[in-house]
Amino acid sequence: MSKPYHIRRFAILIVAGIALLVTSCKKDEVESLKPSLAIPLVYDSTGFSYNSEPLKPLIQQYTNLIQEAEKGRQTGTYVSEETLNAAFTQGNFSLQSATTPYYTSQLRAQNNGFFAELSKASGGNFYPFDRSWEGGVYRGYLFDEYGLEMGQMIEKGMYGATLYNYAVSLIHGTFTTATADQILFLYGSNPKFFNSDNSKFYSNPDKLMAAYAAQRDDATGTGLYSQIRLAFITLQAALKGGEDYNEYRDEALAAIKLNWEKTNAATVIHILQEATALLNATDQDDQKRAESLHLISEAIGFLHGWRTIDITNKTITDAQIDDILVVLKAPYNRSSAVYRFVTNSAEEAPKLKEAIGKIQAVYGFTNDEVESFRHNYVAEQGR
Repeated sequence: MSKPYHIRRFAILIVAGIALLVTSCKKDEVESLKPSLAIPLVYDSTGFSYNSEPLKPLIQQYTNLIQEAEKGRQTGTYVSEETLNAAFTQGNFSLQSATTPYYTSQLRAQNNGFFAELSKASGGNFYPFDRSWEGGVYRGYLFDEYGLEMGQMIEKGMYGATLYNYAVSLIHGTFTTATADQILFLYGSNPKFFNSDNSKFYSNPDKLMAAYAAQRDDATGTGLYSQIRLAFITLQAALKGGEDYNEYRDEALAAIKLNWEKTNAATVIHILQEATALLNATDQDDQKRAESLHLISEAIGFLHGWRTIDITNKTITDAQIDDILVVLKAPYNRSSAVYRFVTNSAEEAPKLKEAIGKIQAVYGFTNDEVESFRHNYVAEQGR
């Protein structure tokens, strides 16, 4: 090769080296400019009660709606579609105003919405091997004619479509420590972070998604509940610190959203594991079959509620949700066939494991994590 070639090559290497050095220096400079944030050991509860007060009517309306829906679980008790719609839409701060438009349409659609289907099923009886036209009560649970429990589609679906959806909507306005308190309230915890939904030990235990996070957390300080607790404390500290700490604020908020969603997914896995055990039991009876359909409906509700939440606020895509709903025999756009899990268990029960595998892949859960999700650590540890 010619001498000029070597000179050019040497010059290029020098320029590249200088560029790399400059980039590295700039990166180090940026890191050094990031202020250090002192993260407290506890969450400041000073304004929590006041800041969460405006959200209490929303949670009360949610409770009222669920209680109305549950009346249909009593044999011979009729629940009107109009009453369910009223509980969802009435009030200055209605559930409808906090719910995704998509899930609102699923709840309220005439003739085949969740409210309409629950109403049609109420007052009747259901038997999976000889299904009535509109469904009904089966061993204390109210199912539609396809074996799907509409009460769970309402209650568990709104965990994502209403409570999480409204929580993340709060970050787009003026984001203050009051906002953090409100997000914490919608998550279902409080500044004391008991890591327990046990009302025997605490007058104000964890509720809503926080209750499920506690159940999935082994109390070693590294579980989902513990990670969200640290993220909330960090978020509050960053907000108190001001704009210089926005990077910490954004990282903490991302951790809250991710682990909230992971808790939802881990709970779906837990429920499907329980349903699998019931379906594989050698002493099958009507009670086990009803409980299996209840659990599968619960899992479907938890999952379905995240459909159409903006992808910037979740990990799972709508396409992935749709895929798993098909495996669970409850596609979002056509009638379900959930009853087949108990009428044809040998063929259908393995699909619950398939659904678990798909969820595991979305969130990158390890096999050990999936195994740990079998536990309700609050009950097992007596805390």
